[in-house]
Amino acid sequence: MSKHDFEHMRRAMVASQLRTTGTNDPRVLAAMGEVPRERFVPEGRVAVAYADALVPLTPERDLNSPMALGRLLTEAAPQPGERAMVIGAATGYAAAVLARLVGNVVAVEEDAQLAAAARKALEGSGVTVVEGPMAAGWPAAAPYDLILIDGAVEFVPQPLIDQLAAQGRLAAAILENGVTRLALGRKAGEGFGMAAFADAAAAVLPGFVKPRAFVF
Repeated sequence: MSKHDFEHMRRAMVASQLRTTGTNDPRVLAAMGEVPRERFVPEGRVAVAYADALVPLTPERDLNSPMALGRLLTEAAPQPGERAMVIGAATGYAAAVLARLVGNVVAVEEDAQLAAAARKALEGSGVTVVEGPMAAGWPAAAPYDLILIDGAVEFVPQPLIDQLAAQGRLAAAILENGVTRLALGRKAGEGFGMAAFADAAAAVLPGFVKPRAFVF
């Protein structure tokens, strides 16, 4: 496929997948309309890089849908100059988009294969890719004004909340009883709460499963 084909697909994604489903922040739309998503998918899947669906990356991981990312970023309202962290960097697409909005991004990934792909795809973008447990975040660069968990999780680990700055925001898809809800949380003093704003499919991240209560 040619560069022109991908540019056409990118414009179609913005028009039909983002604008029609609540992504209405002009800066988010512009960023997602500029970042070449095809650079962040396996070579054999570039034809579906802009599909309104999860794109398989490895047997265990998928690239999140454009709609889920667009809604999370719209609600989180990233601002220029903010310090941000992406949890679940995968191949780096969400970090690339976020970097265009804030400038300073740390992207955490625990899968060595995906982390290597992200470093290659993000070269020159200003994103710092670090390899380590996603649930632990990256406290060395904290505090963060914004944390984006790029995928569905059953809960938000306390270490991530601890790495938020005062009034910092955290955007994620929360998986509960088989339903995935996009949600935004904010830190206020020692407290932190999240509010869901939409139901949407999202790629499930490993390592964020709630401990199951013992049942007789």
